[in-house]
Amino acid sequence: MTSQDIVLAFSGGLDTSFCVPYLKERGWNVHTVFADTGGVDAEERAYIEARAQELGVASHVTIDGGPALWDGFVKPFVRAGEGYQGQYPLLVSDRYLIVDASLARAQALGTNVIAHGCTGMGNDQVRFDLAVKASGDYRIVAPIREIQKEHTQTRAYEQAYLEERGFGVRAKQKAYTINENLLGLTMSGGEIDAWDAPGEGARGWCAPRGEWPEAVLRVALRFVEGEAVAIDGVELPGAHILAKLNALFAPYGVGRGMYTGDTTIGLKGRIVYEAPGLIALLAAHRALEEAVLTKQQNRFKPEVARKWVELVYEGFWHDPLKTDLEAFLASSQRKVNGDVVLETRGGRVDAVAVRSPHILNAKGATYAQSADWGVEEAEGFIKLFGMSSTLWAEVNAENT
Repeated sequence: MTSQDIVLAFSGGLDTSFCVPYLKERGWNVHTVFADTGGVDAEERAYIEARAQELGVASHVTIDGGPALWDGFVKPFVRAGEGYQGQYPLLVSDRYLIVDASLARAQALGTNVIAHGCTGMGNDQVRFDLAVKASGDYRIVAPIREIQKEHTQTRAYEQAYLEERGFGVRAKQKAYTINENLLGLTMSGGEIDAWDAPGEGARGWCAPRGEWPEAVLRVALRFVEGEAVAIDGVELPGAHILAKLNALFAPYGVGRGMYTGDTTIGLKGRIVYEAPGLIALLAAHRALEEAVLTKQQNRFKPEVARKWVELVYEGFWHDPLKTDLEAFLASSQRKVNGDVVLETRGGRVDAVAVRSPHILNAKGATYAQSADWGVEEAEGFIKLFGMSSTLWAEVNAENT
């Protein structure tokens, strides 16, 4: 191979499609890698491969990234149980697996030059660059950042650039930036960026309310040490479970939301997201965890989870603190074993039944119903438990 070989993380979208002729015209032999992390069907996968060939790449490979995404992200994320800023379910986390696939391809080709289609305004550039820098001595080329030095209307410039060279642009790519993977789908651009209500075109997997099925959907999930291992009694690999949950809950509109929050680079970010399977999985896991963990575990674990989520969101995938936190999260899941039944009538999902040998039930007591202690013991507990507040009221009443 020559020294001009470059590996481009490729999705077939507007940005990465633009990158191919842009890089070729600057002397690079472009080798594209599509890490299929489960968000596309066979037709879309074929389109991406055909798109790469149409654009004239030197080579194209497709990698099955679903298993790596489940093991590397979904397991610790569900164990953590927290979205970024309490909302966003980190649907961008496949970026790290895309980096891994791109680096593996670069190693096979004998080059140390990696390219991506991230803009200079977003968070993905941070995730890509930091993950690459933490993995070795690589050169990073970012064509979208380069053209943003001279062009303010970047998407319009990219569209014109491709069309002038005879390459079509999909209609939906003209209106929105769309990212899909096993975790879910995100959309930005258009009226979303303008802080207006999303248009009818800003919809992906989740059906609108008028199309929800009338029948109630119930799904059973089995967990072993905090990891989903079976759905409706059938054991499946984790990535397959998540894909099936996506297919089951999307017709009911579960997992669709709009997120506005603080980005890594300091701007406010606004997106529409759809994550039917992941939201269902989180609901089931949370219900089981709340029943089997101690009061102190349930109080403390969210603090660890929030820090883990921040590290992943902001690009610190390889930071040792992330590994340290994952060790705690794994330890907390030793008794998170059991079955949970989920139910939806549309729009939201609830855990309606929980079964586990580890539920922290007191044999002689039921909350607000019966107890195996006496009234005097209850009164004594209340007196001691509230003594500090009671004393404050008494002391300050006397000194008023």
